[in-house]
Amino acid sequence: MYLIVVKFPVRPDSAERWPEIVREFTESTRAEEGNLWFEWSRSLEDPQEFVLVEAFTDEGAGPHVSSDHFAAGLEAMRPHLTATPRIVSRQVDGEGWEEMGELRI
Repeated sequence: MYLIVVKFPVRPDSAERWPEIVREFTESTRAEEGNLWFEWSRSLEDPQEFVLVEAFTDEGAGPHVSSDHFAAGLEAMRPHLTATPRIVSRQVDGEGWEEMGELRI
């Protein structure tokens, strides 16, 4: 599985509209056969930073970045960013979320 975390620094005048700005990209990505999850969060420390946590099957990562909606999504985001997003992208073992052993309830 490919696990990807991206931090997006968003312009102050775009921060409240960010969910709508990325809506089409988000919906299209979630509909991909190889997508496992695609989840947005907002930083508690910086309200202008949005964090995307996404995962794809081993076979799904390539088609995602070569899709038309990926290219369109990047162009839709570009004018709303203050800097280049930062990313961690790794192929990892596993097929999804697992329980946190250190904090079992």
